[in-house]
Amino acid sequence: MQHFARWHIWLGWVVGVPILMWMVTGLFMVARPIEEVRGNHLRKDLPEQPLILPGSQLAGADMELKEMRAVMQGGRPVAILTAMDGAVTRVDMASGARIPAIDAVAARRIIEQRIEGGDKVTSVRLFAADEVPFDFRRPLPVWQVTLDGGVRVYVGRDTGEIEAVRTRWWRAFDFMWGLHILDPQTREDTSHPLLIVLAALGTFGALLGCVLMFRRRRARVVES
Repeated sequence: MQHFARWHIWLGWVVGVPILMWMVTGLFMVARPIEEVRGNHLRKDLPEQPLILPGSQLAGADMELKEMRAVMQGGRPVAILTAMDGAVTRVDMASGARIPAIDAVAARRIIEQRIEGGDKVTSVRLFAADEVPFDFRRPLPVWQVTLDGGVRVYVGRDTGEIEAVRTRWWRAFDFMWGLHILDPQTREDTSHPLLIVLAALGTFGALLGCVLMFRRRRARVVES
């Protein structure tokens, strides 16, 4: 036990300051909600204006658009149109024709082309925007394609794009993150009373530990 105590003391000198630094910086980062840190509270809540495409021949361009994104899919330019109500449509930019939502076969083909091991599919399942799995957490209709080894790839039904890749390590990391911020349910709230209080107590405890290290060293010098 004396050897353990001696090792503990020496380890305390090595890691004491970093631990105190981690606790102080952690307390600082959780003191305010991340939305306030990013300045979101300073943005004025103005009504969104629809995107207008004068003279456009794109199918769907006549509806109230929120945004348009141009990508290459299958060797052709594709416009991904998002309406003010959140609905997503794909349009062939060359012909202006609307592109239908992808099916399970198309989702598997996309993953096989873009993901390592994408040809080793174990299951394919479609999720509605309001029923997506917890490891996706976005209100978007997606195909969940599970690969050999537990990798889950999410392909947007209406976008035709890979929206997320979730490995087993990612899911474990996400769980640990939820425990780290003491929010295992949503895993999003990085500033709440319990976390702030415990971070403050941890900082105080680390500070006391650093102070006591000097006191113990001074006591050993007096004894010798």
